Amino acid sequence: MNRIDRKFVELKEQKQTAFIPFLTIGDPDVRTSIDIIKQLEQSGASIIELGVPYSDPLADGPVIQRSSQRALSSHQISIKDCIEAARIARSEGSELPFILFTYYNPVLQLGLETIFPMLVESDISGLIIPDLPMEEDEEVQALARQYGIHLIPLVAPTSKERIQRIVSRASGFVYCVSSLGVTGTRTQFHSGIDEFIETVRQSTALPIAVGFGVSTNEQFAKFATSCDGVVVGSALVRQVEDVLPLFADPATRPQALLQIDAFVKDLIQLP
Repeated sequence: MNRIDRKFVELKEQKQTAFIPFLTIGDPDVRTSIDIIKQLEQSGASIIELGVPYSDPLADGPVIQRSSQRALSSHQISIKDCIEAARIARSEGSELPFILFTYYNPVLQLGLETIFPMLVESDISGLIIPDLPMEEDEEVQALARQYGIHLIPLVAPTSKERIQRIVSRASGFVYCVSSLGVTGTRTQFHSGIDEFIETVRQSTALPIAVGFGVSTNEQFAKFATSCDGVVVGSALVRQVEDVLPLFADPATRPQALLQIDAFVKDLIQLP
């Protein structure tokens, strides 16, 4: 069974909501990213999205754009480096499901016939490609099925017909975009968010996760009542940004990880 499927079964039995953090790999460097992955697992993460730094991240707001720029300018982090980070984290004892979050151009540059065996070798369970529309994903869908990798769609508030078409092709879970526009922390979500989630719920038997903008304990708790998972990206990446000076000094690295731990525990604590 795919690790993502197993994790959602386990959480359902425990009546828990999945906490799915997004992390830009290579910010500030790959070794630190691996240490953060391991810390997130200890802090309560259920599944981790491994973000591939990209120079033109159309779906990402300024916080994740800055993290990508740091990873690219400092270390020229590639999609191969991100996949290798998953392999190392797994070899060092991580048991969480990993999802590779990447734009389509790095996938094409590496090659479809090359990337899927690499994902399997590094025990990556899912793939999110935000700029690959369903009208153009047949080849990727076929290879994902062949290699047992979940191709997880992003679903935005749109017509009920299109939502149904998108989720009918989904595997693993359905990622609901809580707000129109790019990623980033928000104080409000669009007014029809609850109806949108219910429309998706009626259209699929798969677990539903919501993301884009979740940054506070109150927001996490709200979506935890209606969804099977909650994705947190920009708020976590900003925490990493805030403690970069601590990561730069070996003597203060443990303090940086403790601050990330405290942020996560405050975020996901439910009443």
